[in-house]
Amino acid sequence: MTNLKSVTPAFLLFAVAGCEQIPDSSNIFLKEISSLELQDFIREIRSNLVFVRGGEFLMGDYGVQHGPERLPYDSDKDSKPLHEVELSNYSINKYKITNEEFQLYLKSNDLELRQDANSDFYAISTAPTTPAHMDWFEADKYCSWLANVSNLPFGLPTEAQWEYAARSRGQFLMVATDDGTYKATNDAVTEDWEDGPKGINISSSWDRKLFAKEMGWKTDTFTPLPVDRFPPNPLGLYAMSDNGYEWVTDWYDPDYYQYSPLKDPQGPSTPTYKDPRSNNKYAKVLRGKSFADPSWGGGVNVHRNYKSPDGTEPGFSNLGDLLILTNKTARCVVNSPHPIKITD
Repeated sequence: MTNLKSVTPAFLLFAVAGCEQIPDSSNIFLKEISSLELQDFIREIRSNLVFVRGGEFLMGDYGVQHGPERLPYDSDKDSKPLHEVELSNYSINKYKITNEEFQLYLKSNDLELRQDANSDFYAISTAPTTPAHMDWFEADKYCSWLANVSNLPFGLPTEAQWEYAARSRGQFLMVATDDGTYKATNDAVTEDWEDGPKGINISSSWDRKLFAKEMGWKTDTFTPLPVDRFPPNPLGLYAMSDNGYEWVTDWYDPDYYQYSPLKDPQGPSTPTYKDPRSNNKYAKVLRGKSFADPSWGGGVNVHRNYKSPDGTEPGFSNLGDLLILTNKTARCVVNSPHPIKITD
């Protein structure tokens, strides 16, 4: 597996000349997967799992009751009421699914990178250590495939598991950084994009623009970064408040917190809610943030988002649906009460 601190040149198989150019995605796939490669992959996945001891916590917008300012963290009503949840033990990957991992899954199943996305999607899919971008169905299939090849109960996290982990076992931490705050340098913002605050524990616009320049991408401030670019939260999990929304298993219901069960809530049992924001299709929950920034915030741990599971959003005029994947990713959990060993 690739060292997450580096970018493997073999994966940088084309230079992106502009957003209008769509690279040949077949070049991304290097060779067939051997059994040894698959074993190494599974061992690496196991080594990246963080055991999360279950327990009780208050899920939702705790700002008024427990925040230092005694003010709400969310103007939306769907993160309320604050309610008690009790979770069983589980393990969660410290990183979002990377391009390297997702493309190994594709190759192992004789699949190709999807062909219906825009040129930015193909460009950012070439960096092995940045998040893989996908719709909910692809994320769910990837985690299910992990379960099959590893003989471990992998799956997408529930919304409650995600928030509990982002808040380092339910602590009252606003964002999933190393200390629950945003930190950046004091550099002044100027008209020259190369000047401005750099992220210390979460990315800034400067960080993303610079990485886009290094990679030859035209993605500007909407650029994904390597999954381990900034420090993890106290539990050891990286970029849960930044670098891409994360799909969870739950169907979305804005009123779910009003009737959520105490023990291991799974979300609504059937598709429940749709509106124009979900392209008038039944919505799945997304947690985290596409791109946060120390200058204006974002990525607050209690915020909820929702979209159509196929990644489509309403198009303009008569252009039809828009497929937007470049801000959506995922990470998997193992629903086991015991810590997972690297090898059996």
